[in-house]
Amino acid sequence: MTAIPDPKGDTVWVEHVALIDRIPRWVAMLGLAVVVIAIWDLATARMGWVSPIILPSPAETLADLIFVGENLVTGGYMLKALWTTTRTVFWAFLIAIAIGFSLGVLVGETKFGERAVMPYLVAIDTMPKVAFAPLFIAWLGFDIASKVALAAFIATFPIVVSTAAGLYSASENERMLFKSVGASRLQTLFRLKLPTGLPQIFTGLKIAAVGVMAGAITGEFLGGGQGFGALIRQSASTLDTPRVFALILYLSLLGLALFFTVAWVQRRLVFWNKSDRPGGVG
Repeated sequence: MTAIPDPKGDTVWVEHVALIDRIPRWVAMLGLAVVVIAIWDLATARMGWVSPIILPSPAETLADLIFVGENLVTGGYMLKALWTTTRTVFWAFLIAIAIGFSLGVLVGETKFGERAVMPYLVAIDTMPKVAFAPLFIAWLGFDIASKVALAAFIATFPIVVSTAAGLYSASENERMLFKSVGASRLQTLFRLKLPTGLPQIFTGLKIAAVGVMAGAITGEFLGGGQGFGALIRQSASTLDTPRVFALILYLSLLGLALFFTVAWVQRRLVFWNKSDRPGGVG
């Protein structure tokens, strides 16, 4: 983008928008999807550059998408598996929000949390979280509880960081103003720091919404169970790549639903914040 002088006045400048930036979002997304599918079809079905075991053609993937969709609509075994994964994601996300928000307030509001708790949280977050899957399975068994624990474990840290950062976002002048009128620490927290920090908190929630999906599927993939992760593992073991792609695509819809639910709540609660609207997804 470049700024050019307005022909109607020497002192007024208007922003020149590049042609590519004028394309509506839905047109750009649709065009990109068509290009990707065309290249995909060329590399697999037309030219045979990639083995179907590695990458199925769009037609094969579409056939399995229809099969999985029919199974879901008719209440087949895949619907039960999807419901299991959905429950895992739902409970894990709620637990991550409760723990992450509590620890975030502790870190953001107290010196003890900042100096003593935060270093341990950072140390735990640097560890490969997938390596904890066998421990959760050993502690909680092969049922849904171990998957919920792993997914919540993965999704908690972004909420902690975003909550603490959000509480720090209130300016010194705003905090001094609340002190000057005799506001208590709790009043300052709930009437100043939390409302001011909501944009950062919701950013962490969006990251956690992505992480909780990855945690749930990883738990099902490694620890068995009845969810979509187990179906993906079974399909991969038989080299049924089109089925794997179809299951992953349906899981992406579940992830998008959770992400945009968080974005919708953000728009309702943080309606006054416009900084992330242009070009953003939330």
